[in-house]
Amino acid sequence: QVTLVESGGGLVQAGGSLRLSCAASGRTFSYSRMGWFRQALGKEREFVGAEGWSGRTADYGDFVKGRFSIFRDNAKNTVYLQMNSLEPEDTAVYYCAAGTGAVFNYWGQGTQVTVSS
Repeated sequence: QVTLVESGGGLVQAGGSLRLSCAASGRTFSYSRMGWFRQALGKEREFVGAEGWSGRTADYGDFVKGRFSIFRDNAKNTVYLQMNSLEPEDTAVYYCAAGTGAVFNYWGQGTQVTVSS
């Protein structure tokens, strides 16, 4: 079993920044990739980005447009999502996920990000 715990969400004004954290515990050897998804109220879940555990280049959803970046601290089993130039459209619950390739088997409980205009 793998447990993922997100933190760092909150309220921010448009144009501001937030950094989300996701700490993993348990059978951390059972996955090779960690990523972030988000779900806005009334919308489907959306891929934000994911990083290879070995440090290979991360990939991102088209809407990111260079505003977000993912990086991780292997020693802490933690992955981060740095979000800059936030827009009201970025308001959503952000979820951390872990898995292999394109399959994410483990999910966190989510953290709310609200961007005010």
